[in-house]
Amino acid sequence: MTDLKNSGVTDVQASGSCCSADGACHSGSASDSQDGALTTVYRVSGMTCGHCEGAVSQEISALDGVTAVTAVAKTGEVTVTSTAPLDEEAVRAAVDEAGYELVGTA
Repeated sequence: MTDLKNSGVTDVQASGSCCSADGACHSGSASDSQDGALTTVYRVSGMTCGHCEGAVSQEISALDGVTAVTAVAKTGEVTVTSTAPLDEEAVRAAVDEAGYELVGTA
């Protein structure tokens, strides 16, 4: 199992995972997974550490329909798994509330 505490990855999940067993995450802006969930990768500017990852993950995970969030400060990517497409303005507001800027989808 990957040691998330030392990997630079913050993972907040309600259920399931967007990553494979080897820790590789899905790429692209949005895709359907086998269980019907939708995965979207967003670009967020301003994240520099684990605290930043946690703040962004916590705010986005509070949105209706979000089942998993993985933020990576090093790349500026935030992978969000949801039960349905998310309103980008709602994601933008959540990222803004955390103190960062949503650049768009990756």
